[in-house]
Amino acid sequence: MLIYLRVLKESFNFAINALKNNKLRTFLSLVGVTIGIFSIIAVLAAVDSLKKEIEGSMSGLDNSTIIIMRFSFGPTDVPRWKVEQFPDVTYEEYQYLERSVPNLEAATFTLNVPNENIKYEDNQVDNVPIGAVTDSYYYIEALKLSEGRFFNGAESNSGSMVVVLGDEIANQLFGGAENAIGKEVRIYGRKFNVIGVLEKEGAGLFGNSKDTSVWIPVNVVRRIYGDNNKSTFPQIVIKPEKGVDNAEFIAMLTQQLRLKRGLKTDETSTFFVNQLQGFADLIDNITGSMNVIGLIISGFSLLVGGFGIANIMFVSVKERTNLIGIQKSLGAKNKFILFQFLFEAVILAVIGGLIGLFLVFIVSILASQFTGDFQFVLSPWNMFVGTAISAIIGLISGILPAISASKLDPVEAIRTGM
Repeated sequence: MLIYLRVLKESFNFAINALKNNKLRTFLSLVGVTIGIFSIIAVLAAVDSLKKEIEGSMSGLDNSTIIIMRFSFGPTDVPRWKVEQFPDVTYEEYQYLERSVPNLEAATFTLNVPNENIKYEDNQVDNVPIGAVTDSYYYIEALKLSEGRFFNGAESNSGSMVVVLGDEIANQLFGGAENAIGKEVRIYGRKFNVIGVLEKEGAGLFGNSKDTSVWIPVNVVRRIYGDNNKSTFPQIVIKPEKGVDNAEFIAMLTQQLRLKRGLKTDETSTFFVNQLQGFADLIDNITGSMNVIGLIISGFSLLVGGFGIANIMFVSVKERTNLIGIQKSLGAKNKFILFQFLFEAVILAVIGGLIGLFLVFIVSILASQFTGDFQFVLSPWNMFVGTAISAIIGLISGILPAISASKLDPVEAIRTGM
């Protein structure tokens, strides 16, 4: 063990001397490894950060949550022209499923409507996303209120003129000092009573956030837009009870909605039952593909870096031929010489890799500063991966130079080096 520590120490000293004595040559040889490690770890960190942000934005939803609508989350065997002819889900179908499907924890009916302006006295907020939902949306999304409450079932069913505000909307309309509860705001030219304000969430991945949205009973929007407006893109969102077999639950949902629509056994379902787990799997596949593509592209830089390390090691063997001969004449075994050059190659590659990791760290700090609430994360695992890849590149690049050094004849080596 001691001899290997000695070899490692000597190899480290040789690597440092190479950096000191031949700065330009060593720098040019290491730049490929640095760029390669920077590229790989930057891609891994960016994909990890993106995935973490998406998962964070979906954290309020359980993966077992089901969304029924006329479009599919992923690929489907149904032709596109046929999908375009599917009818939208309706409020009546939502009520029917809520009554008839067992093991259902909560269900909500939602409409997507254009952004609207909200006004309170002289203050106005423009282009605000409107969430038209039923009361159970509160439980499905696991919303948290800083003050007040969400609208209840009676208010939802009757289409009461009540509204729940996001934190930023409340601040812009009333300021931080004024209590929003009980105030009247105008949306769609109508008066709405503020009954609740959500806790501050922070910006989402694409700038969307509950902080900048408001929620009103879906039946208010139904009165304004009607039930045959394709632009509202209705959805039925369902959360099954915990412990329920999802496959059986989805089969029951499908059967009940087919029954409601009067579809025959041989007819294709005119709706899609999408599960958030499927969307999560799709995200995993996309991020996995991004990782693979990034690794392939970065691999070319590492290939160049590997040739650079091999080159500097061959030069090092040539420059130290006399020293190798002396070491062998004093009893140094081939294995000692082999490990000495292998360790040196690994150390040089790791130095290049650490420089690449440092650059990624700097970029991650700058990226987090310029992207607001989106956090660019450089995880300890990615740092370990970067260091390990550097060491492997150094090991592979140093094999041939190390073997050539270990096989030198001591007499010939001393004569050649003189």
